[in-house]
Amino acid sequence: MSMEGAAWNSLHRISAAKGGKNKFSKATFKRILSFAEPYRGRLVAFVLFSVVAAFLAIATPVLAGEVVNAIVDQDGVEVVIRLAIIIAAVAVADAAISMFTRWFSARIGEGVILDLRTAVFNHVQKMPIAFFTRTRTGALVSRLNNDVIGAQQAFSGTLSGVVSNSVLLVLTLLVMLNTSWLVTLLAVIMLPVFLLPARRMGRRLAALRREAADHNSAMGTQMTERFSAPGATLVKLFGRPAEESQEFEVRAARVRDIGIKMAMMQFTFVAALMLVSALALALVYGLGGFLALQGHLDTGEVVTLALLLTRLYAPLTNLANARVEIMSALVSFERVFEVLDLVPLIRERDNAGVIPDGPVAVEFDDVRFGYPSADKVSLASLEEVATLDTRGGEEVLHGVSFRVEPGQTVALVGTSGAGKSTIAQLLARLYDVDSGAVRLAGTDIRDVTFASLRDTLGMVTQDGHLFHETIKSNLRLANPDASDEQIWDALRRSRLEALIKSLPDGLETLVGERGYRLSGGERQRMTIARLLLAQPRVVILDEATAALDSTSEAAVQAALSEALEGRTALVIAHRLSTIRSAHQILVVEAGEIVERGNHAELIARDGRYAELHRTQFAAQDHDKAAVPSGPAPG
Repeated sequence: MSMEGAAWNSLHRISAAKGGKNKFSKATFKRILSFAEPYRGRLVAFVLFSVVAAFLAIATPVLAGEVVNAIVDQDGVEVVIRLAIIIAAVAVADAAISMFTRWFSARIGEGVILDLRTAVFNHVQKMPIAFFTRTRTGALVSRLNNDVIGAQQAFSGTLSGVVSNSVLLVLTLLVMLNTSWLVTLLAVIMLPVFLLPARRMGRRLAALRREAADHNSAMGTQMTERFSAPGATLVKLFGRPAEESQEFEVRAARVRDIGIKMAMMQFTFVAALMLVSALALALVYGLGGFLALQGHLDTGEVVTLALLLTRLYAPLTNLANARVEIMSALVSFERVFEVLDLVPLIRERDNAGVIPDGPVAVEFDDVRFGYPSADKVSLASLEEVATLDTRGGEEVLHGVSFRVEPGQTVALVGTSGAGKSTIAQLLARLYDVDSGAVRLAGTDIRDVTFASLRDTLGMVTQDGHLFHETIKSNLRLANPDASDEQIWDALRRSRLEALIKSLPDGLETLVGERGYRLSGGERQRMTIARLLLAQPRVVILDEATAALDSTSEAAVQAALSEALEGRTALVIAHRLSTIRSAHQILVVEAGEIVERGNHAELIARDGRYAELHRTQFAAQDHDKAAVPSGPAPG
């Protein structure tokens, strides 16, 4: 590596490194080694090839000096040609070794990325819903991208750099000292002039890089939120596009200014170091030439010293920055391990069984529950806050007990925040109860496997979420082995067959982010079609028609009738007209069941359900009366 290359490399590594004063702990080191264990053989070969490459790097300057001596001493054409052939062979060997080293580096580095990403991804999938409701998606994705890549640099970059640079430095110093200890000593004395500015300039550049990264992150967040369908709609309806553009422009302008400042600082830094390098080289030629004229050095040795000088400054600079690289890699590893160390609240027991075949009854037995606080389910760094909110744990369900017989439909009604959706989430085991039990077919759901629970229970929520994939892919999420005939049957039963057949790409049509290319009613019927493909024995409907107009609601209700036929169902309804035929209606208020019975019984009782019924239908009658029947008189 040339002196200029060493200067740029040094500057980049220092300014790009992450700050912090972290220290290696034995536990962290052991965990890092555990990820390196599968690649132990490749790592050994990688290090050996790096050592060989260091020897070859020294061979060329020495051979070049021998060529000059052979020419000066008139040793003959054969000697010069032989040395030239050896130099060529060294170059070929160096290229081959470099290729093998790069291959090992890529295999190890990409393998570590695969292992770390897979470990983090699999672990995150085990986290409870409370984890995802609190963490910022961008911060979590960053752990899978930036931090994982930063961690693998410890294997593919730092390890080989420390080994090869150490060997190269030792060999270079030995050869230079053996050639001329005086010239070598003077060259080393000038080293601080090379390194100290790098440290000082590197810290300033690191601060500028962090500021630019913060601005870029803010711009990325702004673009992600504003460029999504709901975000763009919100800005157009209530936002101020001019102010949004101005805010974005201010950040972008600051990034531009930082870029200009960094470019000039980097150029000034490298120019200054190139000047120091030139002065050092002048010293070698001047002092070396003088010693050669005095007969203390051969002419070829002067050339060797000059060439070795570049081999001396580059490894010294890189080794001086090794600690920065190690600390940077350590920060990345610790950020990855931080996620892996977060224990999921919902875990499958080792001896978990399966739900028995046949009809399934649902039972809540004296269930009490409070949502966990943030410090139990999240990380401050993922929420991008200084400290986690410790509030939480207050009981929101107080001794809830009821039973849904196989094939029956039980409806939950009540005011917003009463605990209806919480009951549904506990049945789906998105959370675990604090006390009591939730049972399916007489089995506590904490004692069954996740797979058995998924096969038994299906849920349709209010938002009808879809992935930005094809219609077929979204439906097969419930049943990967479903045939096209089964998919079309589910679409027919969910009142979507005609619509999908009218689309140019049919089942291969992309639905857009969150399914926004479909209407609300169409998205909801898609989730019902997905439910029909899953064929669960227990169905949860969490206000599946609350956000729909009357036309869409009618279509969805018809599809729901197909989905609920012969199945045990727990239905949360905002519109009471949709659950009149339920076998039992439970009125939930403040986390307790205050009334239960069918529609006629509850109306006759003239309690809370009757009050909700009167209020809702009175409001509907008022809304109908308020709609003008025709144009206002002119």
